[in-house]
Amino acid sequence: MKATNLKSLMEDMVGLGLDHVKGVLWNLSPAELITEALKNGEGVLADTGALMVDTGKFTGRSPKDRYIVKDDVTKETVWWGDINISFDEDKFDALYNKMIHSLSDKILYVRDAYAGADENYRMKLRVIDTQASHNLFCYNMFIQPQNEDLSDFHPEFTVLAVPEFYADPKVDGTRQKNFAIVNFTKKIIIVGGTGYTGETKKGIFSVLNFLLPEKEHVLSMHCSANLGKEKNDTAVFFGLSGTGKTTLSADPNRLLIGDDEHGWTDDGIFNFEGGCYAKTIDLTEEKEPEIWDAIKFGAILENTRFYPGTNTVDYSNCSITENTRVSYPLKNVKNAVLPSVGGIPKNIFFLTCDANGVLPPISKLTVGQAMYHFISGYTAKVAGTEAGITEPVSVFSACFGAPFMPLHPTKYAELLGEKMVKHNVNIWLINTGWSGGAYGDGERMSLKFTRAMITAALTGALEETEYYQQPVFGFQIPIEVPGVPNDILDPRNTWKDKEAFDVQAEKLAQEFNKNFEKFSEYASDEILAGGPQVDVLT
Repeated sequence: MKATNLKSLMEDMVGLGLDHVKGVLWNLSPAELITEALKNGEGVLADTGALMVDTGKFTGRSPKDRYIVKDDVTKETVWWGDINISFDEDKFDALYNKMIHSLSDKILYVRDAYAGADENYRMKLRVIDTQASHNLFCYNMFIQPQNEDLSDFHPEFTVLAVPEFYADPKVDGTRQKNFAIVNFTKKIIIVGGTGYTGETKKGIFSVLNFLLPEKEHVLSMHCSANLGKEKNDTAVFFGLSGTGKTTLSADPNRLLIGDDEHGWTDDGIFNFEGGCYAKTIDLTEEKEPEIWDAIKFGAILENTRFYPGTNTVDYSNCSITENTRVSYPLKNVKNAVLPSVGGIPKNIFFLTCDANGVLPPISKLTVGQAMYHFISGYTAKVAGTEAGITEPVSVFSACFGAPFMPLHPTKYAELLGEKMVKHNVNIWLINTGWSGGAYGDGERMSLKFTRAMITAALTGALEETEYYQQPVFGFQIPIEVPGVPNDILDPRNTWKDKEAFDVQAEKLAQEFNKNFEKFSEYASDEILAGGPQVDVLT
C-alpha cells in the first residue's frame, strides 16, 4: 500500500457516510489486488499471468441506464434527451443512502488516482469498489500518483461502484435494477447492479467532457493518438467501433499516446487515461502484437474463455460476448509515450467504414466540413452484424462518442473548428469500408492502401498534390497518393454501374442531412454549409 494520510482519508470516508463498513483497503498494489481477487473468487489466472474475470449479466455498458442529476449546475448546460437522461436530486439522495447502508458488511477497495496526463489539467479521483478486480481495473486505466502526492490527496470526484447492489425501479426512479448516475454538484458517480468496469471508465470520461470544454477551453475527444518517433508530428484518429481506430493508431513505426480518450489544450494533446481497454475477440499475435504482448501479470481479461483443460485463452471464443476485452497499463506497451502527451496535432483522421461504397478512401475537409462530419460521426453496419440487417445501415454518433458527451455536440465541434484554424490543422476523412460497390458487391479497402494514405498525409506527401471536388459531398480528393492505385481514389470510378453509384451517393447524402436536422438549430452557417448539398427526403 502506498503512503497515505490515513486520518484525512478516514475523514473523507465519514463525509461519504462510509464510516460503518467492515474494512477499507487503500491503494493496494496490483499484486495485492490480484491476491484479494483470487481469495474472493473473482477470477482465475491465465497462463500469461493475466487475471480473467466475468462481468456477469452485463458485458458492455448500458447507455439507457446512465443518468445525470438535473440541478442548478446542469439544467441549462447539459444537452438533455435520449442520451443524457435526467435524474431527480431527491431520487439520487435516497438511492445513494440505500447504497451506503448496504455496505455495512463489506470490505472496500479504495484507490486515489488522476485522470489526465497533463498536470495542468488533470483531475484527482477516488474510486471505491467492493471488488478487488474492479480496483485493479482502475489501477490500470487511471494514472497513479507518486507516494509523496498521496499524503495530501483530496479528490475532486469520487466513484462508488457496487455491482451487487440493485435498485428498485418502482421506488428509486431507475429504468431497471442497474444504473450509473453522475452528480456534478456533489461530485460523485454511483454505479450499481452491473459488473461491467467500463461504466466507471466512461463515467469519468463524461465528467471530463462536461468540465474541460466549459472551464478550461480544452477539447475533450473520444479518439486515439500517436506520435512520430521524432516527437514533432502528433496525429489523432476518430472513429466508431469497426473503423480501425485502434489498429491504425497502433503503428509500429510511431509512438502510442493513447487509444481512447484525450484532451486538446493550447499546448498539445494529452491522454486522459493511464492504460488501454482493448477488444480481444479473435486477437492474434500476428494481427495485434502490441496488445498480445501487453497481456501479462496485472492485466485483466474480461469474459474470455480458456481452451478446454488449459489456462490458455481462446480469443476466438465468443460464447459469453463478442465484447471480450483486456485492460492493461500503458507501461505494458513497448512503444508507448510516457507521460502520454504530445504536441499540437498536425493531422486529424476521421475514420469511417462506409459499407455503401460511396465515400472516397481519402479526402481533405474544410473547416466547415470537419465540424459537420465531427457532429455526424458516421459509419455503417453491414449485413449479418445484427439480426434483421440485410443491407448497409448508416450509424451516426455525435462527436464519434455521443453516449459520453453531456454538452450539445456543436459546443465540441466549434471548439474543434477554432483549434483547426488557430493551428492550421489538416483533417482527413478516411474510408476503411467498401469500394467498387456496396457491401456484398464491392470489396473492403485494403489495409495496405489505407496505411499508405495515412502515411502520405503524415509525411506531407499530399501537400503538393492536386485535388478535385466530389460533387455531392464537396470533399477534396487527391488525384494521386504514393503507393496507392490512382483508379481507386475516386469511388465512382470503381463502380461498374455509374448510375447506381450516383443513386447510392445521393441516398447516403440524404441520410446525413436527415440525421443533422436535430443539430441544425444550434449549428452555425459554416457548419451547415459543410454538409452534402442535396435536399432532405420528405
